[in-house]
Amino acid sequence: MSTTTAPTHARVARKLRGRPASDGAGVKLTRVIGSPELDMLDPFLLLDEFGTDKAEDYLAGFPDHPHRGFETVTYMLDGRMRHRDNHGNEGLLVPGSVQWMTAGRGLVHSEMPEQQEGRMRGFQLWVNLPKANKMDAPQYQEFAPDHIPQVQPAAGVSVKVIAGDVDGTRGPIAQPATDPVYLDIALDAGVAWTHALPEGHNAFAYVFEGDATVGEGEDARALASQELAVLGGGDVFAVRAGAQGARLILVAGRPLREPVARYGPFVMNTKEEIMQAFVDFQEGKF
Repeated sequence: MSTTTAPTHARVARKLRGRPASDGAGVKLTRVIGSPELDMLDPFLLLDEFGTDKAEDYLAGFPDHPHRGFETVTYMLDGRMRHRDNHGNEGLLVPGSVQWMTAGRGLVHSEMPEQQEGRMRGFQLWVNLPKANKMDAPQYQEFAPDHIPQVQPAAGVSVKVIAGDVDGTRGPIAQPATDPVYLDIALDAGVAWTHALPEGHNAFAYVFEGDATVGEGEDARALASQELAVLGGGDVFAVRAGAQGARLILVAGRPLREPVARYGPFVMNTKEEIMQAFVDFQEGKF
């Protein structure tokens, strides 16, 4: 006689709010992961939300800077950003597009606004690479808005599937090492939705419009806009929008469980590898 275990709802293990920060040439943003409150959530090293209507807050952009040892994921909600690197790659991020860049052994790139006015809004997520892949050749996965599938799994629910699977629809991003999930979820007022999480993944939800309740029953907790919930203790993500509706990202990844040594734009496994990254960069080996 076989028995099946009923699914359990993930609870909010921690809740935190992003803090104001700036990066690049003074671009103003909200740092959510990579702050004193949450240094990292293996395999995620950093989450920045950038969003402003003021051109002076973003116009200087992110001039040439190096990366080694991890991946950057840029998801544009509003505005246009052009990237170039020292390997000859160039692309334009427009509203709804995604760039998943594997820095690997190293590159130098820039991300500069292609607008003088208007709203610039989006996310940048840093995803760690395992030791075995930190010195791989750099590569890009870039997807225009019409290559990001959008599904309506229930009435009043719309999900853009960047990575992972929703009701058999898979996102275009593939990364075997961390097997990521990245969903942009929009919920009408009062609407609830559940989604199964991959076993063993670390996961978080971040509300960026409206408000929502995450979890079920006595474990349910309210999330206001610009609040992040670290999820734990269950295999089903449950969310219900508040009176104004909600929009949030749900992100999950398989933890690497490896030592992390990081300094600025370099993320390796040891201090010695970080020092070598500086030497290689200074010698033009990126």
